[in-house]
Amino acid sequence: QDAIDRKEKRSETFKTAAHGLETGTPALKTEELGRRAPQWVRDNLVTMCMRCKEPFNAIMRRRHHCRACGYVVCARCSDYKAELQYDGNRLNRVCQECYVFLTGHLVLEDREGKHKGILEKGAAEVSGKSLLCSSLQLLDKNGKGGTRGWFVIPQDDPLVLYIYAAPQDVRAHTSIPLLGYQVKDLPQGDSRHLFQLVQSRQVYTFVADTEELKQRWMRTMARSAAGITHLEEGEDMDSSDE
Repeated sequence: QDAIDRKEKRSETFKTAAHGLETGTPALKTEELGRRAPQWVRDNLVTMCMRCKEPFNAIMRRRHHCRACGYVVCARCSDYKAELQYDGNRLNRVCQECYVFLTGHLVLEDREGKHKGILEKGAAEVSGKSLLCSSLQLLDKNGKGGTRGWFVIPQDDPLVLYIYAAPQDVRAHTSIPLLGYQVKDLPQGDSRHLFQLVQSRQVYTFVADTEELKQRWMRTMARSAAGITHLEEGEDMDSSDE
């Protein structure tokens, strides 16, 4: 029964992206794993292993693709081989989760037993069910530089802004609790669409790609900052296509 529970739990990890996301990388359905070639997640869409969440770097961690699900994973998480029906039942490199699902063999290490922390929400998972998600730039304190990333306010956690380095990362690198902040519009400068979150001495300055996207973020953040967690009757969810 324990083995069955583990397998069912792992099966759920493949369903979150099956509805299709803004990233344009549809995932295979569980029953298609090994039977149909996956569409690989592009390397530039992730900054960390999509399984163990360890960051990639040029020296220690190479990027590999699981031949079953198409995820970008590190060498440790892809150190498994399984027969894939779409490749004539030849052995192919697969990630640990696909190995367990395709072969039914359990492995000694089971990282999925750990409880998810506040940053352990995958970008693909929350983007598919979000109040708003898109690429933004968060400026540093002097306003001269900053970090561009993938920003998400999840439907099931509407009072928190999650910041990912890339839209397919499986772990946010930081989060901002929005409750109590004021949303401030800034004049357009150097063709940049600027706005801020302000609370006491804490100030976050964002840059949106368009004025329309900026206004959508300001509306959504203002609702979250005011503690409004539900949509009014007849109101559409303000999600992004960016």
